[in-house]
Amino acid sequence: MHAYRTHKCAELRDTHVGETVRLSGWVHRKRDHGGVLFVDLRDHYGMTQIVADTDSPALPILEALRLESVITIDGEVKARSASTVNANLPTGQIEVFARSVTVLSKSEELPLPVAGEQEYPEETRLKYRFLDLRRETLHANIVKRTQIIRETRRRMEDIGFTEYSTPILTASSPEGARDFLVPSRIHAGKFFALPQAPQQYKQLLMVAGFDRYFQIAPCFRDEDPRADRLPGEFYQLDLEMSFVTQEEIWDTMEPVMAGVFEAFADGKKVTPAGQFPRIPHSKAMLDYGTDKPDLRNPLIIHDVTDHFKTSGFGLFERIVEGGGVVRAIPAPNTADKSRKFFDDMNEWARSEGHAGLGYVTRKGGEFGGPIAKNHGEDGMRALYEAIGLGPDDGCFFAAGKEEQAAKLAGAARTRTGEQLDLIEKDAFRFCWIIDFPFYEWSEEDKKVDFAHNPFSMPQGGLEALETQDPLTIKAYQYDMVCNGYELASGSIRNQHPDLMVKAFELTGLTQADVEERFGGMYRAFQFGAPPHGGMAAGVDRMVMLLCGVQNLREITLFPMNQRAEDLLMGAPSPAMAKQLRELNIRVVEQPPKA
Repeated sequence: MHAYRTHKCAELRDTHVGETVRLSGWVHRKRDHGGVLFVDLRDHYGMTQIVADTDSPALPILEALRLESVITIDGEVKARSASTVNANLPTGQIEVFARSVTVLSKSEELPLPVAGEQEYPEETRLKYRFLDLRRETLHANIVKRTQIIRETRRRMEDIGFTEYSTPILTASSPEGARDFLVPSRIHAGKFFALPQAPQQYKQLLMVAGFDRYFQIAPCFRDEDPRADRLPGEFYQLDLEMSFVTQEEIWDTMEPVMAGVFEAFADGKKVTPAGQFPRIPHSKAMLDYGTDKPDLRNPLIIHDVTDHFKTSGFGLFERIVEGGGVVRAIPAPNTADKSRKFFDDMNEWARSEGHAGLGYVTRKGGEFGGPIAKNHGEDGMRALYEAIGLGPDDGCFFAAGKEEQAAKLAGAARTRTGEQLDLIEKDAFRFCWIIDFPFYEWSEEDKKVDFAHNPFSMPQGGLEALETQDPLTIKAYQYDMVCNGYELASGSIRNQHPDLMVKAFELTGLTQADVEERFGGMYRAFQFGAPPHGGMAAGVDRMVMLLCGVQNLREITLFPMNQRAEDLLMGAPSPAMAKQLRELNIRVVEQPPKA
């Protein structure tokens, strides 16, 4: 007989009744029924009920053990009586009568419970992550994560992609976040950077002739943590293709992403491959107030600026005269809602840092509220007819500078959809956001800067860079969005050295700067670079959506806390003086924070 087990804890069925078996695992729960002790024994695969009574020499040992101790049980498989069968457990038709027990490892008193999965402080969960990972839901999420990655790899390989690994120690790259720097011992005063993404390497692979590359790539960014982005490191499905248009990339990746989601959606609806809507960035910002729209929400934002150019509602008229805009967010079928519902939405907007959220009520065709009173009956009817609202529909208004109004309107669209229970249940709704601006104005630096990936191809090529207002140039840049999350981002790349230099010159860099910072790619583009493009999909966000959780810590093995600390391993930690000397580094003491 095996030293530790003849079966796993999820294997035994009624066909094993009468057999002598050996099981090993953790003591999950204990229930004392007066001389009869029931123990749920758990391993990675599942649970088996162990029974010990006064005839079993295992009884006193099991009674004395704390939960989460590791034991080996030798015993006989018995059928449960009909009244005690547990239909919710794969092994629920049987139990194992303990003949003997071997204690492999005793547990101390637990700092957090494993059984029951009660809410517990995050600091405790992360410090004792090895216990937290024993909990059923988190354990299952981690297993599902691995399965999702395996399925993704299989689908990529099936359509002709090959996985290649790119370097971890590299040079700094402008990906839009802070680098993690690694000091070089051999080259005093110089630093490697951990890759924010394998962007330059995957483009170089295309120049090197590898055609279809992918990898499940670790990426590192020194960013503040948030629910949908972990501090430090994350993983992405990184890919690149040669001799392709952006439409070919979309057509290639829709079956992969839709297929992975369908495989793990547990019956939820998934936008079919070939049917992902393609929404220009400008339209997304107008219709949804965001470039990450949740298409499960049916509400569409409308620009009603023209209706308030001449209006009895002076506040909106003054905003429009000053170059601002007015956006309308429908609130359908709200005739039965009290004024408090609308006032609460206004207070919510103020709590989010906005000046407020105007509104109009309507019941049986009768308008209500200060905006309607001042704008006038005829004006309101014309507005409602223009945007397709009915006699029992309310409406919210976001007014101000275009960027501010769009942001408030987008947030109000989301909240209205939630408050009115309009969000489609049990669905994953995908779309592409396309035609992103190539440049944007940096108010902080008072100059034009790249809006997204600086290595993207501008629409119109070199001619556009030389003749157009930079802020009007679009990029062959696209995002894949699902349920309000940016799931992937990509572009057709710029593979011409002169075009690359011109694109950076408009942001204030010189040719010498480009050659110094991006010398590898600049040189490569001078020796025959194919047209190429690709994208990167966030593996962590994919898993988060498919596991139905709101925080990436629920699908990650050993995450950091909100202060970017690893409480389990004690990182980051001070370096020893010897290490610092070897690296030619001196730690500068920071003044105390006020």
